[in-house]
Amino acid sequence: MTAQKYDKTLTGVLSGIILPLTVALFIFIFAKEDPSPAQWLKRISLAGVWTHIISLCVFPNVIIFFIFNHFDMLRASRGVLGITIVWAVVVLLDKFV
Repeated sequence: MTAQKYDKTLTGVLSGIILPLTVALFIFIFAKEDPSPAQWLKRISLAGVWTHIISLCVFPNVIIFFIFNHFDMLRASRGVLGITIVWAVVVLLDKFV
């Protein structure tokens, strides 16, 4: 019964945004030689690896999608899928525009 309590599109959208940001934070924490987030962002920008970093950060959304799907939380799954598509559009725009 408690799973149905969280079966909302907003739950999926928030999960799909928060998890990639958390993964990005862990990547920053374990990155070497970067004392500040601004320098880290500048370094990955100069290296041209934005799309790689975003893709790496968004990949765990697949896991959340399958977890929500397994527990028959289809509205939350829809939210995660929707925000993952938004992330994919951001990657495509960055890559090809």
